[in-house]
Amino acid sequence: MKNIIIASTSTIHGTAYLEYLFDELKLFYNDIDDILFIPYARPNGISHDTYTEIATKGLSKIGRKVKGLHTFQNPETAIKEAKAIFVGGGNTFVLLNELYKKNLITSLKQTIKKGIPYLGTSAGSNICGLSIKTTNDMPIVFPKSLNALGVVPFNINPHYIDVDTTLKHMGESRETRINEFHKFNTQPVIGLREGSWLKVDDGSIKLKGTLNARIFEYNKEPYEIETETELNTLK
Repeated sequence: MKNIIIASTSTIHGTAYLEYLFDELKLFYNDIDDILFIPYARPNGISHDTYTEIATKGLSKIGRKVKGLHTFQNPETAIKEAKAIFVGGGNTFVLLNELYKKNLITSLKQTIKKGIPYLGTSAGSNICGLSIKTTNDMPIVFPKSLNALGVVPFNINPHYIDVDTTLKHMGESRETRINEFHKFNTQPVIGLREGSWLKVDDGSIKLKGTLNARIFEYNKEPYEIETETELNTLK
């Protein structure tokens, strides 16, 4: 039993924090009032307290309360007893490093598999995959392993950007980077564009939002899928 939202981002241009997901989250969290927030990814290096304040303000708009995992004396117990979990974005290496340092990978994975609602945005989505090797982040710290939670049988690339031929930028595109990944790895990768998310409901994995996603499979040409497409057979 799994109940997961894997979102590309917390904020899309011109909207408030999590606003584009509000309708979905009201149903997702249903009658759950208290959400455990894991602020370890620390976007821009902000403190855990400051990040938790951002999440608190955002989710208060749909009547939910938030408490940061960093405030608990025993974070493993807090995860095991959580009614719902939200892992925000930031730097995926920093997030995974902290989870490994505190020995929280196993308890978090087990809690998710029990069906506790889990929302991940950006870095919080990256760690749902088999590894974090397809993150866009810089490895400013190095966790003991790049293996992640593996609650879905593929990797995620949040904030996926298509090639823009009008730009003068000569660096590698996201597609190029993922093709490089497949020279050494075989698991599929889902390029999630801004404002898209995956809804995992037990055995179902469905693309949600208004945009297509780009799918990369080993030794295959990349292809597009439309919203509402099932991805439970992608391995």
